[in-house]
Amino acid sequence: MERALSLRPRYASGGGSLAVRATLAVETESRRGRRPSAGASPVRPTLQLLSCFELAFDDEIVVLPPSVQRLVAFLTIRDRPMQRAYVAGTLWPETSEQRAAANLRSALWRLNQLSIRVVESTGANIRLAPAVRVDVRERTEEAQRLLASVEPDFDNLGEVGFHDDLLPDWYDDWLVIARERFHQLRLRTLEFVCERLAARGEFARALDAGLTAVAGEPLRESAHRALVKVHLAEGNPAEAVRQFELYRQLLRDQLGLTPSMRIVELLHA
Repeated sequence: MERALSLRPRYASGGGSLAVRATLAVETESRRGRRPSAGASPVRPTLQLLSCFELAFDDEIVVLPPSVQRLVAFLTIRDRPMQRAYVAGTLWPETSEQRAAANLRSALWRLNQLSIRVVESTGANIRLAPAVRVDVRERTEEAQRLLASVEPDFDNLGEVGFHDDLLPDWYDDWLVIARERFHQLRLRTLEFVCERLAARGEFARALDAGLTAVAGEPLRESAHRALVKVHLAEGNPAEAVRQFELYRQLLRDQLGLTPSMRIVELLHA
């Protein structure tokens, strides 16, 4: 049976199974008694779902058992109040209704042992607490602002935020559509950033964004086109041809197809 939850510093070493056996979060009385200084913003829990799952509070990682991680991630992805029965049936579909409900109660009990509020429960409904900051939400909002802007601001853009997919090593069915939606959004954003930065003459950042897009989907022609444009804008036609040949070979070997005329015409021009 999974043990209760704990907090550990970000710099702590050791695997998750050892950390789960650490001290209970309910024992951190010094944290509970801490009060923010006058005028200071209250510390908010932060949830990372890009690349991996990590819940943190006040510079410490909150260690959760896998079943509780899945509950928190599911509530985050759905992003609305949901009935307990629906949540239990979705997360534990291969068990009986009674067993699924018991699993959900156990997960909620573990979360309630924390000194921070992660999930809100109102009657038969539960949801992620609004105070929790979620990286995938912030990156989605940033991407949408960039794509909708006539003159996007790239000075404070953190392209690293678009390097990772949503929980890439999880295999839950309820995650597939959300992961694909963000995957497509981040690739479009990287291509957009690549072309706009190249137009501004910031070729190093443009190449990084374009290469990240290609790494995310090696058979995506629009990503390769963006890189070809960067090489041509920088005055490197040989690099542009090399990028095109790499894409043509990948496409032929993997799908038996040939590149479209759109990318061919870039080189002819």
